[in-house]
Amino acid sequence: MSDVPDPTDPLLGRSRIVETSTWNSDALDLLGPACLEFEPDGTGAIRFIAVRGGIDYRVSSQHAKSSVEFTWEGVSEGDSICGRAVAVLDGDGLSGTLFIHLGDESSFVAHRWTTPHDR
Repeated sequence: MSDVPDPTDPLLGRSRIVETSTWNSDALDLLGPACLEFEPDGTGAIRFIAVRGGIDYRVSSQHAKSSVEFTWEGVSEGDSICGRAVAVLDGDGLSGTLFIHLGDESSFVAHRWTTPHDR
Protein backbone atom coordinates (compact mmCIF):
# COMPACT_ATOMS: atom_id res chain seq x y z
CA MET A 1 0.00 0.00 0.00
CA SER A 2 1.45 3.38 -0.95
CA ASP A 3 1.34 6.35 1.41
CA VAL A 4 0.82 9.23 -1.04
CA PRO A 5 -2.37 9.39 -3.11
CA ASP A 6 -2.43 11.08 -6.52
CA PRO A 7 -3.80 14.56 -5.73
CA THR A 8 -5.47 14.82 -9.15
CA ASP A 9 -7.63 11.67 -8.89
CA PRO A 10 -10.36 11.54 -6.22
CA LEU A 11 -10.28 7.74 -6.01
CA LEU A 12 -6.59 6.80 -6.21
CA GLY A 13 -4.67 6.33 -2.99
CA ARG A 14 -5.74 5.20 0.44
CA SER A 15 -9.03 5.87 2.18
CA ARG A 16 -9.68 5.25 5.87
CA ILE A 17 -12.87 3.33 6.64
CA VAL A 18 -14.26 5.41 9.50
CA GLU A 19 -17.74 3.99 10.00
CA THR A 20 -19.79 0.87 9.29
CA SER A 21 -23.30 -0.21 10.20
CA THR A 22 -22.13 -3.67 11.29
CA TRP A 23 -18.79 -3.37 13.10
CA ASN A 24 -17.76 -0.91 15.83
CA SER A 25 -14.42 0.89 15.56
CA ASP A 26 -12.58 -1.56 17.86
CA ALA A 27 -13.58 -4.54 15.70
CA LEU A 28 -13.15 -2.60 12.46
CA ASP A 29 -9.53 -1.68 13.30
CA LEU A 30 -8.51 -5.10 14.66
CA LEU A 31 -5.51 -5.46 12.27
CA GLY A 32 -4.71 -1.73 12.15
CA PRO A 33 -6.64 1.17 10.68
CA ALA A 34 -9.38 -0.15 8.39
CA CYS A 35 -8.71 1.07 4.86
CA LEU A 36 -9.15 0.75 1.12
CA GLU A 37 -6.48 1.50 -1.45
CA PHE A 38 -6.98 2.02 -5.17
CA GLU A 39 -4.04 1.83 -7.61
CA PRO A 40 -4.10 3.27 -11.16
CA ASP A 41 -4.09 -0.23 -12.72
CA GLY A 42 -7.53 -1.24 -11.37
CA THR A 43 -6.22 -3.17 -8.38
CA GLY A 44 -5.84 -2.30 -4.74
CA ALA A 45 -6.06 -3.52 -1.19
CA ILE A 46 -8.56 -3.77 1.64
CA ARG A 47 -8.20 -4.16 5.41
CA PHE A 48 -11.05 -4.31 7.93
CA ILE A 49 -11.91 -6.42 10.99
CA ALA A 50 -9.68 -9.54 10.60
CA VAL A 51 -9.63 -9.30 6.78
CA ARG A 52 -6.65 -8.44 4.59
CA GLY A 53 -6.93 -8.77 0.85
CA GLY A 54 -6.61 -7.52 -2.68
CA ILE A 55 -9.26 -5.79 -4.78
CA ASP A 56 -10.15 -5.57 -8.46
CA TYR A 57 -12.19 -2.44 -9.20
CA ARG A 58 -14.09 -0.61 -11.93
CA VAL A 59 -15.17 3.04 -11.93
CA SER A 60 -18.58 4.04 -13.30
CA SER A 61 -21.30 6.61 -12.71
CA GLN A 62 -24.48 6.38 -10.62
CA HIS A 63 -27.02 9.19 -10.39
CA ALA A 64 -24.54 11.70 -11.88
CA LYS A 65 -21.87 10.77 -9.31
CA SER A 66 -18.72 8.74 -9.86
CA SER A 67 -18.89 5.32 -8.29
CA VAL A 68 -16.61 2.35 -7.80
CA GLU A 69 -17.49 -1.34 -7.74
CA PHE A 70 -14.99 -3.95 -6.67
CA THR A 71 -14.51 -7.55 -5.75
CA TRP A 72 -12.05 -8.50 -3.05
CA GLU A 73 -10.30 -11.68 -1.98
CA GLY A 74 -8.10 -12.30 1.01
CA VAL A 75 -7.71 -14.02 4.34
CA SER A 76 -9.41 -13.71 7.71
CA GLU A 77 -7.83 -15.50 10.64
CA GLY A 78 -6.05 -17.84 8.20
CA ASP A 79 -9.16 -18.71 6.18
CA SER A 80 -9.83 -17.64 2.59
CA ILE A 81 -12.57 -15.03 2.28
CA CYS A 82 -13.99 -12.92 -0.53
CA GLY A 83 -16.71 -10.43 -1.29
CA ARG A 84 -17.70 -7.35 -3.22
CA ALA A 85 -18.53 -3.70 -2.65
CA VAL A 86 -20.10 -0.71 -4.33
CA ALA A 87 -19.57 2.91 -3.31
CA VAL A 88 -20.25 6.44 -4.50
CA LEU A 89 -17.49 9.07 -4.47
CA ASP A 90 -18.55 12.18 -2.60
CA GLY A 91 -15.86 14.85 -2.45
CA ASP A 92 -12.86 13.20 -0.79
CA GLY A 93 -14.88 10.31 0.59
CA LEU A 94 -16.72 7.14 -0.28
CA SER A 95 -20.00 5.77 0.99
CA GLY A 96 -21.35 2.39 0.05
CA THR A 97 -21.98 -1.21 0.98
CA LEU A 98 -19.46 -3.95 1.64
CA PHE A 99 -20.51 -7.60 1.22
CA ILE A 100 -18.79 -10.72 2.55
CA HIS A 101 -19.58 -13.71 0.30
CA LEU A 102 -22.16 -15.88 2.13
CA GLY A 103 -21.81 -13.64 5.19
CA ASP A 104 -22.32 -10.15 6.59
CA GLU A 105 -23.02 -6.98 4.68
CA SER A 106 -22.49 -3.48 5.96
CA SER A 107 -22.80 0.10 4.85
CA PHE A 108 -19.55 2.03 5.21
CA VAL A 109 -18.08 5.50 5.03
CA ALA A 110 -14.44 6.12 4.14
CA HIS A 111 -12.42 9.34 3.96
CA ARG A 112 -9.33 9.84 1.83
CA TRP A 113 -6.06 9.90 3.73
CA THR A 114 -3.81 12.71 2.56
CA THR A 115 -0.95 12.32 5.03
CA PRO A 116 1.36 9.40 5.91
CA HIS A 117 -0.15 7.04 8.50
CA ASP A 118 0.16 3.73 10.27
CA ARG A 119 0.14 0.56 8.23
